[in-house]
Amino acid sequence: MAQEFKLLCIDDDAQRRRDLQLLLNFMGFSADAYSVDQWLDIANKDQDVLIYLVGNANKNTQTNKLLQTLPDFIGDAVVLGISPDLQLAPFKSQAEKLLFDHMPWPLSRSQMLDMIQRARRYQTMKKPCSVAAITRLAGQSSAMSEIRQLVSQVADCDANVLVLGESGTGKEEVARSLHEASCRKEGPFVPVNCGAIPGELLESELFGHEKGAFTGAISARAGRFELAKGGTLFLDEIGDMPLQMQVKLLRVLQERTFERVGGNKSIACDVRIVAATHRDLETLIRKGDFREDLYYRLNVFPIEVPSLRQRLQDLPELFDRLVYRLTKQGRPGVTLSAEAIIALQNCTWKGNVRELSNLIERLTILYPDSVVGYHDLPERYRQGEIPEETPRYEAPPGLESQLLNQPVNLDELPPLPDDQWIVDEPMAAPVLKTELPEGGLDLKEHLAQIEIEIIGLALEQSGGVVARAAEQLKMRRTTLVEKMRKYEIARIA
Repeated sequence: MAQEFKLLCIDDDAQRRRDLQLLLNFMGFSADAYSVDQWLDIANKDQDVLIYLVGNANKNTQTNKLLQTLPDFIGDAVVLGISPDLQLAPFKSQAEKLLFDHMPWPLSRSQMLDMIQRARRYQTMKKPCSVAAITRLAGQSSAMSEIRQLVSQVADCDANVLVLGESGTGKEEVARSLHEASCRKEGPFVPVNCGAIPGELLESELFGHEKGAFTGAISARAGRFELAKGGTLFLDEIGDMPLQMQVKLLRVLQERTFERVGGNKSIACDVRIVAATHRDLETLIRKGDFREDLYYRLNVFPIEVPSLRQRLQDLPELFDRLVYRLTKQGRPGVTLSAEAIIALQNCTWKGNVRELSNLIERLTILYPDSVVGYHDLPERYRQGEIPEETPRYEAPPGLESQLLNQPVNLDELPPLPDDQWIVDEPMAAPVLKTELPEGGLDLKEHLAQIEIEIIGLALEQSGGVVARAAEQLKMRRTTLVEKMRKYEIARIA
């Protein structure tokens, strides 16, 4: 069967030209052959060539004209030089920029095939994918950079792709990026959740049905395979597909045809299949819940999406991307303080990106168009050490010059606004017990009482200035504030 791309031989050696064309046709490639003059006459009409095989021109003037003309017509094509005596000495620099490779003549079938395959790989790498499609995959971590590279490599071929990863990691985003970066991007992207559709309805959903095929089939209906014609069919949660449907799907993948339920007419299957699952298919195969032959049909090119906890450095960019999508829908946005970002990066994110998206929706409802700080986050997301969140402090007039020009007694400086706290009653320094009481004690409560007494003592000695008390207790000011809230230490009005 002829390949889907075309090769063109340009050579003034008539015998070599014919031999090249015969060899390529025998190998299954579509190939034409012309002399230099013949090609120059039809060059403006022949722009669908993907690989040029260039031999000798009879004269240097023709070689020069060929090298000058080719760049205007090759586009994304690759130019391969053929024969050891190619007359390029006077045009070396020009030829080096133009030629991808140069092979001696005669060529064996294996040499020719290897050269063409290398040229095709080079074309795939050189041809830029849709930037918008690739950049929809947010994140600069090494894991996401690798996924973008894999998507760009597989986008323009029709190989089946299996996207693996935990639930909520964004497997459908990878599938959509792959579709939008491919030559099928003008066609439809049709998703099907194989786990959400009952087994008895899945066949009709995928392949469609004819009128009267079953009770309730009052009219003919096209299935997802037909709706995805010329585009991409995304089979989400393929691991949940019933075994009976797995057999029918395997037949479609092998034969590239299918019939509607209740019909006998074969319909050509012109779709690219991308499947996804959060389940371990190899374990399902061992249990007999998934067909091994279907697994190998789908797993031609696997892409594994990392969990959010494996790429926490991407969280700020993901947050901004998800907020932007909400604002595009007319919803209010939010931003995070640096302390809130640190706290979120300390979370485990069992629900992955989906959990982050849900949190963002909640924050946009609670704090529309606001900056979300550490204490604004739901309690379960306040992870790690309580970060420093110092309020903005405006210096009194003249203080800046005073600090710059002469020594300052820190005790004379005004306290930060709202920083004076007192306890209900002065507390004495704690006295540690040398033995336990007969009935024992609640250690947690006892330690809390000691902590309250020590905080009270520090505040008393610092004149109620929290920052100074925190210095005495060797802790952050915000940590002390949080403990005072916890133990309900009163604040001066």
